Amino acid sequence: MRRFDRLKTILALDPEQDCDEIYRLLSQYEFPWDFTRSLELALFRTYAVPTIGRLLDRTGEFTRCTQKRYDDTVLVLYEILLGDSARDREQALDHLNQIHWRYRISNEDYLYTLATFVVMPVRWINEFGWRRLHRNEIHALTRVWSRMGEGMRIEGIPDTYEDFARLLDDYERERFAFDEGGKRVAESTMSLFGSWFPRPLSSTVSDATRLLMDPHLLDALRLPRPPQFARGAVKLALKARGQLLRLGSPPRPDSRPVTPRAATYPGGYRIHDLGPASFHRKSARRDAPPPMSCPVSAEPEAATSPQLS
Repeated sequence: MRRFDRLKTILALDPEQDCDEIYRLLSQYEFPWDFTRSLELALFRTYAVPTIGRLLDRTGEFTRCTQKRYDDTVLVLYEILLGDSARDREQALDHLNQIHWRYRISNEDYLYTLATFVVMPVRWINEFGWRRLHRNEIHALTRVWSRMGEGMRIEGIPDTYEDFARLLDDYERERFAFDEGGKRVAESTMSLFGSWFPRPLSSTVSDATRLLMDPHLLDALRLPRPPQFARGAVKLALKARGQLLRLGSPPRPDSRPVTPRAATYPGGYRIHDLGPASFHRKSARRDAPPPMSCPVSAEPEAATSPQLS
């Protein structure tokens, strides 16, 4: 297989009807590393929305058991989008909804978080990937995430990628603000990323996360802006990586799709294992039917995070 052969396969598919297959090819073969990095950075954007960051801090999931919280989010999204069967994907989405339904979550915050999942991988890949995404690929990615949003009963889901991008930029301009809880969650996540490396590198990697955050995001979290030359050097290195892949690296073979490796579950997991301990302790709330209206409409101090809390 040659470097652009899989793109030819993708362009032969219908971006509406075959969006799941296109998403699988992109996320497990064409750009697996880029998808992971872009969605990790998307987490930080949600922390800068006070109604989101405050709840995540209050639950303690991202400060007491950060690795598990990260793994649970990665795994439940993987099962929803790339599960082995339609039944597994439906079961994972139901499980995510049951976790979320314990909280009063505003439709607006749901929409914004969904927009980060749609927009940030596209922006990252188009800047740092080994090739830019074709419009059909962007359409397929948008459709996959939109369909998940529909399954979560989110209202007012944008029709196009461009609409998602406008929603994201407008929401950040209007809603980004400092909150102590959001900053604590951001710092815990940065520490988690550093913990994946040997101790001499841990603090450096943790701090380096700031190099890829947008200035307005850093300001909202009150994290120090790194020197401009350092930001530029990191971006150049990422672009160089993309060019090396394009020119010198063979494509990933069909026999080696990238799948999540969760440190929390070395022996494997079941969908119902995922989620916070408080969710599993309260079986009556866990197994309750969904509320009549979900998500809720925004209310002061009531809107909370649409992530896996």
